[in-house]
Amino acid sequence: MNRRFHPVTLQQAAEDSPTLAGLMARARDAEERLKAIRDLIPSEMRAAVQAGPVEDGNWCLLVQGSAAAAKLRQLLPALQARLKSRGWADTALRLKVLTRR
Repeated sequence: MNRRFHPVTLQQAAEDSPTLAGLMARARDAEERLKAIRDLIPSEMRAAVQAGPVEDGNWCLLVQGSAAAAKLRQLLPALQARLKSRGWADTALRLKVLTRR
């Protein structure tokens, strides 16, 4: 049997797979949330903050370093207010400090 494989892009493969399509949608949602609050984060800290997963109404921000996490904890009310004003009213924010290895 002679099989021919046709190359597909990652985008095409993801669209054809319900599991991958769902994963990509969740990743896009997390990135959109980060874009909505990015300007509230001090510019020198923005590189230390990444969008994490959204699960059961909780959104996790991944933060490099405990000092940056401490500053973000002070900003949580403003971040949550921004998310609420942009349509993510049910979002609870939590921070996860990424450790270096």
